[in-house]
Amino acid sequence: MPIYSVKTTASQERTVADMIANREADEIHAVLAPDSLTSYVMVEADNDGIITRVLEEIPHARGLVKSGGEAGRSSMAEVEHFLSPTPDVEGIAEGDIVELIAGPFKGEKARVQRIDETKDQVTVELYEATVPIPVTVRGDQIRVLDSDER
Repeated sequence: MPIYSVKTTASQERTVADMIANREADEIHAVLAPDSLTSYVMVEADNDGIITRVLEEIPHARGLVKSGGEAGRSSMAEVEHFLSPTPDVEGIAEGDIVELIAGPFKGEKARVQRIDETKDQVTVELYEATVPIPVTVRGDQIRVLDSDER
C-alpha cells in the first residue's frame, strides 16, 4: 500500500490529519502526523487521486508532495521510524547538567545521577540545595544544558 506525503500549513499538521481521517473514504487507510515532521502529514491510500479529491475540501492542506512530476510516494521503510516512540531519556547521560522544566523544582539546575530507561525516569541532584537531595523526575521534565559527552 503506497504512503503519500501531504504538505500542510505549519502547525496545522494534526488538524489536517484529523480532517483527512474523519472523511469517510474507504480508499484512505491511515493518516500519520508525527511531531518530528513539521508541515507534512503521511497518508496511506489506494491511489493519489482520492487524496487529491479529499484535500480540495480541507483548509491548511497545500496538496500532495510531487517528485519528478508524480505524487510523492514513500515506502513503509521510510516512515517506519515515525511509528515507534523514542524514550524521553534518550540522549541524556549520567553527569549531564540539566534544567528542570516542569514540576515543583521548575527552573532549577541539576546534575544527572542515574537514568532508568525502562521507566523513562532520571534521578538528578539539585545544584542550589544546601543538602544534596536526589530527585527523580520523568524524562520529559528536563532539558539538557551541558553534556560531558560533547
